[in-house]
Amino acid sequence: MTLARLAPAIFVLLWSTGWVVAKYAAFFADPLTFLVLRYAFAILLFIGFCVATGARWPRSWSVIGHAIVSGMFLHGLYLGAVWWAIGQGVPAAISGIIAGLQPLMTAAVAPLLIGENLTRQQQIGLVLGFFGIALAVLPKMVAIDTATTPIQMLPVVINVLGMAAVTYGTLYQKRHLQNGDIRAIATLQYAGALIVTIPLALALEDLHVTWNLQLVAALAWSVLGLSMGAIALLLYLIRRGQVSRAASLIYLVPPLAAVQAALFFGEALTLPMVVGTVIAVAGVYLTNRKQKA
Repeated sequence: MTLARLAPAIFVLLWSTGWVVAKYAAFFADPLTFLVLRYAFAILLFIGFCVATGARWPRSWSVIGHAIVSGMFLHGLYLGAVWWAIGQGVPAAISGIIAGLQPLMTAAVAPLLIGENLTRQQQIGLVLGFFGIALAVLPKMVAIDTATTPIQMLPVVINVLGMAAVTYGTLYQKRHLQNGDIRAIATLQYAGALIVTIPLALALEDLHVTWNLQLVAALAWSVLGLSMGAIALLLYLIRRGQVSRAASLIYLVPPLAAVQAALFFGEALTLPMVVGTVIAVAGVYLTNRKQKA
């Protein structure tokens, strides 16, 4: 099989592990502080990778600027907002619903920013995918006892703003970074992520880090599997096709993360989660299915 066929499946599998990594890392480091370490190591490894493989660095200050700005939205504001919100008590079920907003946001804004219109089949696929995610996580939302687990509005709003940031970053990437070496672009994007995340970590956290084998393992996978592997595939998918198609893959992340949570943490898989996952998969299939001319 070619990379074009394998890339979506590999991206979803890699990206879904971020939920498990976040759960482990939270025991040993503050969320934003962990992200600072993750981005810093990702930059160092990407620079070494670029040098070893002969990557071409952009010679235009405009391209460099676009790469840094896109990284500020794709990584810095997006992950920073989501990780901070979860750290402030936003339940995973609500965060999952909010994550499902991204493909819909992308589809709604893409015609305005980059002139990308969807077919009726793709529109149905996006709505169906969101319905599947809602069906999978709504029972968990209903089961939340707000008396014992109070939910503050500010972290929820920050979580939604994180989804808006990654939506804009994805469209910005599609509009301004269609050319250039993906390896060099990814390196510059993590520099942009640090520009956002370092001040936030200094302002909001105590920079707590407990160095041990578990933290090193979580950091290693975050850098190699997520920041390098998954993000490189995402940039490849955005450049290769419609951003709405690439964004629709996010629908598959919460269900797959739930399966991993069941395997690693013993969390139960309910019938609504299974049915919702099947519906979400059908929605992603419709969104990405090529129609005959």
